[in-house]
Amino acid sequence: MTDNFWKDKYPVGVKSEINPDEYQNIQAVLKQSCEQFADKPAFSNLGKTLTYGELYKLSGEFAAYLQQNTDLQPGDRIAVQLPNVLQYPIVVFGAMRAGLIVVNTNPLYTAREMEHQFNDSGAKALICLANMAHLAEEVLPKTGIRHVVVTEVGDTLPTVKRMLVNAVVKHVKKMVPAYNLPKAVKFTDAMALGRGKAPREANPASDDVAVLQYTGGTTGVAKGAMLTHRNIVANMLQCRALMGSELGNGCETMVAPLPLYHIYAFTFHCMTMMLIGAHNVLITNPRDLPTFVKDLAKYRFTGFVGLNTLFVALCNNEDFRKLDFSSLKATFSGGMALQLAAAERWQQVTGCEICEGFGMTETSPVVSVNPFGGIQIGTIGIPMPSTLCKVIDDEGNDLPMGAIGELCVKGPQVMKGYWQRQDATDEILDADGWLKTGDIGIIQDDGYMRIVDRKKDMILVSGFNVYPNELEDVLATLPGVLQCAAIGVPDERAGEAIKLFVVVKPGESLTKEQVMQHMHDNVTGYKRPKTVEFRDSLPTTNVGKILRRELRDEELKKLGKK
Repeated sequence: MTDNFWKDKYPVGVKSEINPDEYQNIQAVLKQSCEQFADKPAFSNLGKTLTYGELYKLSGEFAAYLQQNTDLQPGDRIAVQLPNVLQYPIVVFGAMRAGLIVVNTNPLYTAREMEHQFNDSGAKALICLANMAHLAEEVLPKTGIRHVVVTEVGDTLPTVKRMLVNAVVKHVKKMVPAYNLPKAVKFTDAMALGRGKAPREANPASDDVAVLQYTGGTTGVAKGAMLTHRNIVANMLQCRALMGSELGNGCETMVAPLPLYHIYAFTFHCMTMMLIGAHNVLITNPRDLPTFVKDLAKYRFTGFVGLNTLFVALCNNEDFRKLDFSSLKATFSGGMALQLAAAERWQQVTGCEICEGFGMTETSPVVSVNPFGGIQIGTIGIPMPSTLCKVIDDEGNDLPMGAIGELCVKGPQVMKGYWQRQDATDEILDADGWLKTGDIGIIQDDGYMRIVDRKKDMILVSGFNVYPNELEDVLATLPGVLQCAAIGVPDERAGEAIKLFVVVKPGESLTKEQVMQHMHDNVTGYKRPKTVEFRDSLPTTNVGKILRRELRDEELKKLGKK
């Protein structure tokens, strides 16, 4: 597609181009927004609200702590392993103001997953929740991490409430396993050490890396996508531009149930919503639907960011259906395909259409979205401003309009590359800046795009990428396993669920329970299988490569979907 093809595809009032160099770095956006919206609420959680002014003050004090009480230097990596709590924006923006590179880390990772990410990134510091500190204790001796800050869920709350919440989490709910990290610093102590002190504000170049966001990319080896300040700022400006005048400055309340450590929620809530001074209501545990719905009832929310799994679960909740949706004017979906039934049900319950988009970790993440007033359910919308898309065949040749091929994207939000993996970067990103998405798509005459299949074997569980290679590597370490394969099968709740196929070594035996327990011990929750099937053999190529697609086709035939 030529540049001109896209220019007239945008709704009236939406510019087809943004200036990705409007801000030199994320810090410039943060400073501007925190001054402009100083008295406006920025983030709320557990009944406590931080204004933008308070966020700037507290993130500055955390930056001062890092600079004056550690030997961390600009460019060093800091792993942030937190759920949706107020500490997250304080820590992330504080780390950036100190010049550090943020490594977002899933709090539910197993020790094995943590060790790989910490070592691959070369992280020198870790901020984690006390609930996961026992795993940190196990992992840290095997890594280069020298500084650890441990926080408890209620650490940003007023003293009495903080003590009560932390005591309930630890002693009543038994959610904090015992740990021993004698050199770790408590978050509250770190903040006390930085209190009243001004940081030396870092001023990184636009091409400097801001975030290392880990992903399997198009293979199963977790790699760090180098997202620069320019990448993230550009995607923030692109999202803002495509919203047009629908969302106003300083007057929106956005529900944030998706984890901020995931690039989708990170860019949307911490960046795009910061630019417009929106209020982000952080939901720490969206799986606890009764508590989630009670939290929602306290706010006249104007926006909601979710994915198919969550929309279905909420619409099936009687108390959710009773909420007041009169202020809701924007719902965004990403991370996994939005099913027509879920979209229709959401609109029926809330009166609000869902804007579905498409993105990747490697694109900071948003590539395209359905614009307000022009939603086509079943499509991923039109490319973001200043973004080009095309489809190619297996030989890399450009294909005409309406043809099916691998979707490629080019724009200022495309990553710098994979951290210390030039070979993997070269496989996905060419010299002209085109990124291969690994998704098979179609570009329609009206500029809207559809995803029809995935080129790779990746499994998508509730918006999270799961790579068969990783699961098979883990399962292969279980004694008794001769061959194994992992595939995704359709699942009404999660989009896809994981199914394992196992061939047991001659003369040995294995049970489903043993397989499940082994996976439970070695991979985080969303990567765990739902079903296990034992077989005498698996389909392979003439050189012995297991044919996952054949296994998937068999499963689809069983379900009458092929």
